[in-house]
Amino acid sequence: MSNVTLITGTSTGLGISLAIQFAKQGHKVFATMRNLEKKAALESAMKAANVSLEIKQLDVQDTASIERCVSEIINQEGHIDQLINNAGAGYVRTTEQTTEADIQWVMDVNFLGVVRCIKAVLPHMRQARHGHIINISSVGGLIGQPFNEIYCAAKFALEGYVESVSTYITPNFNVKFTNIEPGGISSEFANNALAQFTASGGMRDDEYRPLLEKYITNAQNRALGESIYQTADEVADIVVSCARSSTPPIRMRTSPWGEQFCELKTQADPSGHIQQQKIITQLLQ
Repeated sequence: MSNVTLITGTSTGLGISLAIQFAKQGHKVFATMRNLEKKAALESAMKAANVSLEIKQLDVQDTASIERCVSEIINQEGHIDQLINNAGAGYVRTTEQTTEADIQWVMDVNFLGVVRCIKAVLPHMRQARHGHIINISSVGGLIGQPFNEIYCAAKFALEGYVESVSTYITPNFNVKFTNIEPGGISSEFANNALAQFTASGGMRDDEYRPLLEKYITNAQNRALGESIYQTADEVADIVVSCARSSTPPIRMRTSPWGEQFCELKTQADPSGHIQQQKIITQLLQ
């Protein structure tokens, strides 16, 4: 029986790498994206890697499209073994400059979109007593960072959500959850965040400007001098390795830099398993 993997956000960057890497491992991959007109990059990567996979439309902000896609896969394959929630968007702007519409968009794409996909897939995994849901989170889900507060809030929400569901769904129904927490990926993700920043007004001439300029300059200098950024393929390799594990972590950084950046939050319980068992013992036994 084939190992069926559903991946969101596969039109660029990490999503493409994930789709190709899982296909190379022999998985039956359903690579999804909001706009199928952007599938050319994935098709080119498929050809270069000499792998096959199916490309489907799925918009994480549209419940109907999620349910339709999941139903089609279940009707065709009978099961989904892995759900990789990769679709997401960065956002840089101070709270005072952020519109309510942007706040809702960031939370919807990065948090509610993940929950929608999990909600659609989970009944099938629960009934099968088998499955692994992997979410591409961020070190920003553990560590708040300047000018990233809305994005970090969405990722913090994802971290809390997974910590919660893993306390009762995993031990009772054998559906595992993992949040992957990269520090930085050399892909279009950062470029898209910068483009969104520019489109929404760019650098405002106010009291925050010198702080934001310092933040951006320091970020650029760190990128040149430290091993912050990984390639999409490097992160995808880690996700594939996590998917193969019989006891995958609840949370997982992807680089030494990420481990160092988060060490004050994670050193007592790097994988999340200690906290998980404590909550199960205290609240469910």
